[in-house]
Amino acid sequence: MMDEDERAVQAAIDGELRLLDPEVRASPALVRELLDPEFTEIGASGRWWDAESILTVMAGSVTSESPVKVSKMSGVVLARGVVHLTYFADNQGRRAWRSSLWRLTETGWRVYFHQGTLAARIGQ
Repeated sequence: MMDEDERAVQAAIDGELRLLDPEVRASPALVRELLDPEFTEIGASGRWWDAESILTVMAGSVTSESPVKVSKMSGVVLARGVVHLTYFADNQGRRAWRSSLWRLTETGWRVYFHQGTLAARIGQ
């Protein structure tokens, strides 16, 4: 049986994987359910995003033929109701380390902050 911390980490992982699902990403309403109202992101491009700007760009750029490949995902509870996830993502050869902070709200677990850092290509 999972303890409270394990359940919290699993809830954050489940939310992160939903956000990476092409069907969810193509639906602003489904994405919005997973974003904290104060959500911000520093993308692998170096650009800063808020919830509205990320919803706009996601709606126009999602293809279901190429799901993001995720590996090395792990999480840790930083405080009650706050989980930090890290993982490696490969999106059609664009490889990045990803980090997300999830927090428990009245409506469930939502991503509060996300950052991507491009990974060096193998051989560099």
